[in-house]
Amino acid sequence: MELKYFRLIKTIAEEGSIANSTERLFLTQSALSHQLRELEERLGFKVFYRTRNKWELTQEGSELYKLANKLFSSIDEGFTAIRHIKEGAKGTIKLSAECQSFFHSIPAFIQKMGILYPEIDIDISLGATHQTISQVLSDDIDIAIVTTRPNSDELSSIPVFRDEIFAIMHQEHPLNNLAYLDASHFANVHLLINSFPIEGVAVYEHFLRPNKINPIKISAIPFTEITLSMIQANMGIMCAPKWQLNSFKLSKDLVFRRIGKNGLKRKHYLVVKKKHRNRKYIHDFISNFEEDFLEA
Repeated sequence: MELKYFRLIKTIAEEGSIANSTERLFLTQSALSHQLRELEERLGFKVFYRTRNKWELTQEGSELYKLANKLFSSIDEGFTAIRHIKEGAKGTIKLSAECQSFFHSIPAFIQKMGILYPEIDIDISLGATHQTISQVLSDDIDIAIVTTRPNSDELSSIPVFRDEIFAIMHQEHPLNNLAYLDASHFANVHLLINSFPIEGVAVYEHFLRPNKINPIKISAIPFTEITLSMIQANMGIMCAPKWQLNSFKLSKDLVFRRIGKNGLKRKHYLVVKKKHRNRKYIHDFISNFEEDFLEA
């Protein structure tokens, strides 16, 4: 039974006659009479008793009227839900990362999201990367990429990526003779990092500080190209995952050495407030991030 017949029954029952229903249904009285006659012939029973001044539903018609109300109510609820979904798909996400190395790959991901989800605006926050968790808690940022799962009942942590940090040096650097680097080997090196504070640097937080080692010299250089040039001149070493350098043309003189016998491996988590986790635009961001960055 087509939807137009349910609309016809509902309108005539509420308006009291076909004549009164023409305006609501945008059809002539003759067209509506034809529709009703066609419906009753197909059903094999009358839907309305006709009198000069009043149209009344038959018992069968009353059941169809109840069904029509349920049907249109369900349709309205469905479109309301769709509207809420569409409204929830819009939003701005303020994003930051504890490890600045992630900023090398984020722009390509944001470009992809802009094509797939034009109603999601992603704003990268580059400052105070060592305070990302407190920024999420204070709503200064919406999503943080961190390497240590936070201990907070307010936050949801989604593991999205695992990598390994290597020491990158010139092949003539004395440490190149080693199969891997112990913490003690860093005591006499010039360590090149992206930015201070040193507490925000992964190799320091997860390897040197637990072993109470401080490099003899630390320089913060925000540009990876300059850092690589310095390493090419054998002026120091940097520590980074290999994927961070995929977009750079590396000299054949540069080598990678493992940090620790088993390697310095870490997990990355997306951290978001639990109360925001099910917002559609947040959900869409996280789902796509997992798809792009999660290791197979």
